[in-house]
Amino acid sequence: MGRKLAKDRKPTDFSARNRTYLRAFWCRGPVEHAGPLRMLPQTLSLDLPLTGLIGALTHALDMTEGQPRGHSLRCCWIGMAVAKAAGLPESLHEDIYYAILLKDLGCSSNAARICELYLADDLTLKRDYKFVNGSLSQALRFVLSHTGLSHGLAERVRAIVHILQNGGEITSELIETRCHKGSDIAAKMGFSETVCAGIRSLDEHWDGSGKPEGLSGTAIPVSSQIALMAQVADVFQTSTTPEAARREISIRAGGWFDPALVSAFLSASADKQFWEDLASPDLERKVYELAPGRSTRIVTAGMLDHIAEGFAEVIDSKSPYTAGHSERVTIYTDMIAEAMGYSDEDRQSLKRVALLHDIGKLGVSNAILDKPGKLSDTEWLAMRNHPVYSDQILSRSTAFRGLTQIARGHHERLDGKGYPDGLSGKQISMETRIVTLADIFDALTADRPYRAAMPVAKALGILREDAGTGIDPQCLMALESVMERLNLDKAA
Repeated sequence: MGRKLAKDRKPTDFSARNRTYLRAFWCRGPVEHAGPLRMLPQTLSLDLPLTGLIGALTHALDMTEGQPRGHSLRCCWIGMAVAKAAGLPESLHEDIYYAILLKDLGCSSNAARICELYLADDLTLKRDYKFVNGSLSQALRFVLSHTGLSHGLAERVRAIVHILQNGGEITSELIETRCHKGSDIAAKMGFSETVCAGIRSLDEHWDGSGKPEGLSGTAIPVSSQIALMAQVADVFQTSTTPEAARREISIRAGGWFDPALVSAFLSASADKQFWEDLASPDLERKVYELAPGRSTRIVTAGMLDHIAEGFAEVIDSKSPYTAGHSERVTIYTDMIAEAMGYSDEDRQSLKRVALLHDIGKLGVSNAILDKPGKLSDTEWLAMRNHPVYSDQILSRSTAFRGLTQIARGHHERLDGKGYPDGLSGKQISMETRIVTLADIFDALTADRPYRAAMPVAKALGILREDAGTGIDPQCLMALESVMERLNLDKAA
C-alpha cells in the first residue's frame, strides 16, 4: 500500500538543487524502494485498556533495574494481595495498583551517576543492591564487592574511599533523583497525585531510616509501603525461595515495613495458590484482571501520546548524552514525514514510535552507552541488541501494532550492513527509513561521549555520502528541504 496523503495537501515541491541531487544518486544505479511503503496502522484501537499498555511498558523498567522481566507485574500481584488481606478500602486500590506498576519510572535517571561513582555496570549493581537490608556490614560488603572490579587498583581504592566517606550523601542523592524523577514523569502522564506520591516515597521506611525525606509511620503513603514490600518479596522469591521472601519481610517488620502490612503479606502468602499464581505463565492476564476500575480506564489517543512522551523521558534520562534525543528524533521524523506528504494521522503514529524507538536501550548498561572509547566485541553485541529489546517491549501492547518493526529496524541499512537483522532494500519500509535518518541526523548533531556535536552542514555532507547505500535518498532530500526552509525562515 502506498503512503496516504493528507487531504488537500500536495507533496512538498523540493528545490531544483535537491531534485538534481537525487537524480545523481539514481545515475549511480537503481535505488531500491521499500516494497510495502506503509507499515502504519490505519487507526488506533480505542478499546485498549490502560492496564495492558502500562503493563507492557513496565518490562522496560524491569530491564533498567536489572530484574527478570515481569518483575513489576509480579510486584503488582503481590501488592494487591497485600492490600486485600489488609482490608484497605477499595477506593485506594486503583492508585496502589498503578503506583506499584510504575514504582521504577525514575529508575533510569541515576544510572549514569551509579556508573560514575561505583565504576561498575549499573544493571548488575542495581540488581544486587536490592538484597542489602541497610545494615552497615552488608553495605560495606556490597561496596567492596561491586566497586571498580574492572579498573586498576589505585582507581578502585579511590572510588571505594569516596563512597565510604560520603555514603549517606550518595545514597540520598541517588534515591532522591530516582524517586522525584519517577513522580514527575507519572504526573506528566496524567496519573493522580496519590500515585505520584507513592512513587516519590518508595524508599521511605516505617522507622524513619529511609530516603529521601526520612518519613516514618503513617506519614508514608500506604502505596509506597506496599510497593517496596512487594519489591523485596519478589527479589527474594525469584532469586531464592518463597520461604526466603517471607522470612525477609518478617525480619524487616517494624523497621522497613508497617507490622500490620507484614501480617497481611504473611497471611496472603501462606496460601500455596498465591505462589502458584505468581509463577503462572498466565500471570500477566491475571494482573490485568485485578485492575480496579479497568472498565473505565480506556486509552485515548491523547493519553497514549502522554504515556509515550513520559517513557521517552525515561529513555533519555538514562544518559547525559541522550538527554532530549527521543524528542529531537521525533521532531525530525515529523518534519521529514510532512515533507514527504504523510497525513496527520500517519505522522502521529510515526511520532509515537520515534519517541519509543530506543526503549530497548534501557536494557543496556551505561558502562557501554557512555563509554568514551571503542566498544569490545561483547559490549558491541549488547549494544546491537537494543533494537531487539525495543521490538520485544513494544510488541507486548496492541497500541503499537504495525510500529514495532520500525523500532526494531532503525539501525538497518539499505545495503544490508545494518543490525540487528541485516535487512536490505525492499525489506526496509519507508517509515523505518524516515526514523533511521532522523536518528542518525540527531546523533551527528548532538554531543556524544566519543565526540562533540558537529554543525548541520557537515552532518548533511556525511549523510549525502551514505545516501543510497545506508540511508534513503528521498528521505534525505526531504530533510535537506526542511533544513533549507528553516534557514530561510531564520534569515527572514
